[in-house]
Amino acid sequence: MSARVQMYTTAVCPYCVRAEQLLRQRGVTDIDKIRIDVDPQRRDEMIERTGRRTVPQIFIGDRHIGGCDDLYACDRAGELAPLLAG
Repeated sequence: MSARVQMYTTAVCPYCVRAEQLLRQRGVTDIDKIRIDVDPQRRDEMIERTGRRTVPQIFIGDRHIGGCDDLYACDRAGELAPLLAG
């Protein structure tokens, strides 16, 4: 697995935990977590990049996947593994 995974997250978000679990199950060892609860400026950055206000917001490479449900849908559609392979 070589694609860079970036996830906007907070400390107490159950959807963030579920998303991370799926990524780990798919072999991702390094997730660049951006904690918007401790760095409010990063929240503004997330909203600007995604147009969304909820966490998680997940990027694989340069592609915005979306939130937890979007990630699971991507996996069910068979699109996640190729994205993670880069």
